[in-house]
Amino acid sequence: MASAYRRSLRVAPSAEPLASRATRPADPLLLGSVAFLIALGLVMVFSASSAIAYTTYHDTAYYLKHQLAYLAIGLVFAYAAYRVDYRKLKTIAPGLVVATAILLVVTLIPHVGLISGGARRWLGLRAFSFQPSEIAKLALVLFLAAKLSSLGEHVRSLSKGVAPTLLVAVVLLAVPIFAEPDMGTASLLIFTAFAMLFTAGARLEHLLLAALAMLPAAALAVGSSAYKRARVFAFLDPWKDAQNTGFHIVQSLLALGSGGVLGLGLGHSRQKYFYLPEAHTDFIFAVLGEELGLLGALVVLALFVTFAIRATELALRAPDRFGMLLAMGCTFLIVIQAFINIGVVTSSWPVTGVPLPFISFGGTSLIVSLIAVGLIANVGRHRRA
Repeated sequence: MASAYRRSLRVAPSAEPLASRATRPADPLLLGSVAFLIALGLVMVFSASSAIAYTTYHDTAYYLKHQLAYLAIGLVFAYAAYRVDYRKLKTIAPGLVVATAILLVVTLIPHVGLISGGARRWLGLRAFSFQPSEIAKLALVLFLAAKLSSLGEHVRSLSKGVAPTLLVAVVLLAVPIFAEPDMGTASLLIFTAFAMLFTAGARLEHLLLAALAMLPAAALAVGSSAYKRARVFAFLDPWKDAQNTGFHIVQSLLALGSGGVLGLGLGHSRQKYFYLPEAHTDFIFAVLGEELGLLGALVVLALFVTFAIRATELALRAPDRFGMLLAMGCTFLIVIQAFINIGVVTSSWPVTGVPLPFISFGGTSLIVSLIAVGLIANVGRHRRA
């Protein structure tokens, strides 16, 4: 079954120029699911951040106003991504990866990269900053789509396909992000690279061999850092140190448990009053579960599943192999990140600083996610009948 599925993904390159193809309207199911997620996100950002916003800035809508500004910017970039000839992006992919890798290294330089929450992840000024690791997501997808679409059957080779592709993804992008430290985004990039390689037709045994080869280095990197070890131990037993290393997970589980089936009601979260850290960013799903209950959480999951299914369908009908891999890569980015975030909140994954796409507060994350949707819709408007 797996081999049949992967054969169906091998889209033959189309000799017909995109400009000569009749374009189709933007897919309503794809954009509708994203629109619902964004609308729900705006409501939850306001609710989850109101307490800390009033305490810090004397304005309960402070974070909501900023999120609306980020949304406006993101929609402009998303529309540009939707209208551009996506095949032209293939030529800039290598340069974008190198430029992003340079930005990631610059971020690690003391007094240059900005520190927040114990991690050096931002560049710019306090009033205007961005995370190069977010840009790395798009850079990786563009590079892999360009590289894998040109490899042809060489993608099934370990030495010509899997190994050099993963080397670029891990050494240039994942390693400096891991050093920030940002285990969540680094693992997201690696998972996305493996998923795109599998989609492109790489042999499963080669991917398993590569994963096994990376495990000792990953274990050494985690084991040599007290901070990272604490994250892993807190994941295994958060209640053992509920007031320190397990505090995030314990408070998140209390929020979800308090919500029950129907929730406490919109705006009635108790955990957002300085019990749950990062309530409006990384742990916003816990506040959503507390206020809207199991029903609200299932609605969010259903929207992400709907988005994933429709985006995959559009990718399978892409007019060329590069478009298919580009759309699938953008889909993997959003969906894998969503389930890593939900896994953290539900204590199914070690605590990482990965926001929930479209819902968590965060400018660079929202803009990058919207660009990814724009690229998927771009490929979709040229889809085959």
